[in-house]
Amino acid sequence: MKLASVVAHIALVFAAVPYAQAGLLSYGICQTGCNTMAVACYAAAGAVFGTVTAGVGTPAVILGCNAALGKCSAACAIVALTPTP
Repeated sequence: MKLASVVAHIALVFAAVPYAQAGLLSYGICQTGCNTMAVACYAAAGAVFGTVTAGVGTPAVILGCNAALGKCSAACAIVALTPTP
């Protein structure tokens, strides 16, 4: 299929949509921010994100990082459900 044909099909699809909802894109950006925050929190605590399990011997600061990540991710769910024209 030629590039011009592909571009024409994409333009036709976009022309048929009256508006776009960027909720899922916003959700992905929000989750990226949350995970970046969690990685920074773990690094500040001297740990590597993704290598610590929440067991009995887990430092309190790591549990705080996990709690912050959970709250941030929950807030992102609201972003995903909110229509963004």
